[in-house]
Amino acid sequence: MTTESPGLLDKERIIAGPGFNRWLVPPAALAIHLCIGMAYGFSVFWLPLSKALGIKEAIKCGPDVGFWGQLFTTTCDWQISTLGWMYTLFFVLLGSSAATWGGWLERAGPRKAGVVSALCWCGGMLFSALGVYLHQFWMMIVGSGIIGGIGLGLGYISPVSTLIKWFPDRRGMATGMAIMGFGGGAMIGSPLAADLMKYFATPTDVGVMQTFVVMALVYFVFMMAGAFGYRVPETGWKPAGWTPPPAQVSNTMITQKHVHVSKVWGIPQFWLIWMVLCMNVSAGIGVIGMASPMLQEVFGGTLIGIPAKFGELDKDQLKAIATVAAGFTALLSLFNIGGRFFWASLSDKLGRKLTYIVFFVLGGAMYFSVPGSAAAGSIVLFVSAFCVILSMYGGGFATVPAYLADIFGTQMVGAIHGRLLTAWATAGVLGPVVVNYMREYQLGLGIPREQVYNQTMYILVGMLVVGLICNLLVKPLDPKWFMTDAELAEEKRLAHEKAAASEMVRGSGAGGEDTVNPLVVVLAWAAVGIPLAWGVYRTLLSVAKFFA
Repeated sequence: MTTESPGLLDKERIIAGPGFNRWLVPPAALAIHLCIGMAYGFSVFWLPLSKALGIKEAIKCGPDVGFWGQLFTTTCDWQISTLGWMYTLFFVLLGSSAATWGGWLERAGPRKAGVVSALCWCGGMLFSALGVYLHQFWMMIVGSGIIGGIGLGLGYISPVSTLIKWFPDRRGMATGMAIMGFGGGAMIGSPLAADLMKYFATPTDVGVMQTFVVMALVYFVFMMAGAFGYRVPETGWKPAGWTPPPAQVSNTMITQKHVHVSKVWGIPQFWLIWMVLCMNVSAGIGVIGMASPMLQEVFGGTLIGIPAKFGELDKDQLKAIATVAAGFTALLSLFNIGGRFFWASLSDKLGRKLTYIVFFVLGGAMYFSVPGSAAAGSIVLFVSAFCVILSMYGGGFATVPAYLADIFGTQMVGAIHGRLLTAWATAGVLGPVVVNYMREYQLGLGIPREQVYNQTMYILVGMLVVGLICNLLVKPLDPKWFMTDAELAEEKRLAHEKAAASEMVRGSGAGGEDTVNPLVVVLAWAAVGIPLAWGVYRTLLSVAKFFA
């Protein structure tokens, strides 16, 4: 018995006793990921914010007001290209904050990290709302871009280690469920934000400030519920009826030992997996940003049954094909989300290395097929290729935490995953730069719009080949990298791990019992499942316009 009762957010406080239902942990993770996943949907605010002062038409800044001038100006509207820097900051800060504070998270526990994430993400949105009200873009950069970006990083990795420890029998599926929520966040947040802005808009206000406030408050409730729903298993806990395979017959790619996060920068396998993630994400993220204009420029009027190229269409026809392209983008988001759960779950059967081989070989074939299907005018083949590509883009994110746990052990997998996310931050810059600049370069050479993406697709195939080679080079670790028994025991002590929940003062019930009413599990899943179902429904309405 400890002499001092642990605090409400301390890791000792959340060790689950006998009878706890592990299926309560995934909805807690989803509650946080569905909120921070709105980072993907922030572009819904760009157009209204670009007319925040002018309301109907933007008040353009003079040539003397550059990027730095737009940070502080109160007399003219921000450009969409300036607002887009918030999006870049989200993913740079996500990767860097996850890398910086991943080790702290392992010792502090997921509840404390989840609470800090909620305060940063929602507090950042409130500060941004003030920035909209005062028309100060620097406040939005600091609020959502920097403070919110730190909340993104902590919220993103907060459940990884915990879920892997609760589901040693289904590592891929467990992390796939949570990371599916990050992909699904924009599916709920974007239509919700659009509805709220419409509700709050007046002849003198675009409604963004009020929308930020409402969404921050709603997200705060969900994220705090998720943080307080996190529980960690007792040391040595195993699912009932499951026994780990004996070491001699178990997969040699799955270690029973553990690596300390401080060593990973020097381990070749870490950098190989870093490149695997970076190449997979660079290829996918570059396409996501250009999916809508790509479809419109490649197929032009054929999207609405008119045999005319993109440059030959009038204003009304351009509006009509933009609506079809929005449905295409919505369809891709469904495959991005579904792929996170599907591929991560499949990786439990195939193994992580083979799953990534499939990503790179099948993905490379899909990218290679795109110029051909575009030249043939086959919208079905073109769209199908990108649906498969986006499913594997999402699947790459969801599978990598389990890959890391297999290679580096589970003790510090959350912190190691945090460091690996610097690959995402890199890809967030590399992918869009390659696709956007190659497009501009091709247009500058006078190549027709419908052909400007051909060379880009071949460059993306090259990225996937690099990823494939790196993945093939991943081998089990040399034993020298693993912690000794004494080092592992010390790390467990620093991480406040206990052999049993009854070793410490607990807040729930006597004797460390933690039996959960099945109705509570159902309600927890309904709390995240209903908003997700609503988001899927709203997305399907957009998809219907594509098939109409």
